Amino acid sequence: MSVDKSQASSEADRSSGQPLSPMMVRVRQVLGELILEHRCFRGDDRIHVARERILEVCQKLRDDVELAFDLLLDVTAIDYLGQPDDFERPREIWDQERPVLRRHPARRHELVLPPRGPHPRFAIVYHLTSTTRFHRLRIKCRVPEDDPTIASLTPVWPGANWLERETYDLYGIRFIGHPDLRRIYLNEEFVGHPLRKDYGKFDEQPIQPYVGPGAKEPRRPH
Repeated sequence: MSVDKSQASSEADRSSGQPLSPMMVRVRQVLGELILEHRCFRGDDRIHVARERILEVCQKLRDDVELAFDLLLDVTAIDYLGQPDDFERPREIWDQERPVLRRHPARRHELVLPPRGPHPRFAIVYHLTSTTRFHRLRIKCRVPEDDPTIASLTPVWPGANWLERETYDLYGIRFIGHPDLRRIYLNEEFVGHPLRKDYGKFDEQPIQPYVGPGAKEPRRPH
């Protein structure tokens, strides 16, 4: 990469104070104002972009000769319930609840959600890799709960097909322009998306009561 190392060392990430990698310097040059936020921490380079610009951003990252992100390694999502990035539930709250959980073992299965914050609930996360330049980049896009949609990246990387289907299946994010957006793990009758935080980990779908291993009729959704 042709970025001057002195230029990279002169620029630092505001949150960590670490110097930007040559790759991140080039990413900022190529994307400019399309980057809403960037972070570099211990070799982990991440940018935030608006979901409306994700297709444009990824095309630039793929086509730039010095970046050459030719592989979409993974697509996933995070359910923040409206909280800011990297939020943590205070440890002392959990410690206060532990005696209650010991007295009432059944309460261990109750769904306890943190309060919703002002930020968009979901984040779509893309992991990009260059197989020729040997560097990686993570992209995050916030997606609101009332409109959980974002453009499909299948026009940029055809391999996004199954990755986006997985994220749709488990988180309910709809990818606009996807050629075949349907569940990839769960059956089509499945209600809800099991990796959302408001889906109880012990919930079951409405099915016929279990009548034993010798039943002639299989268990089916209503």
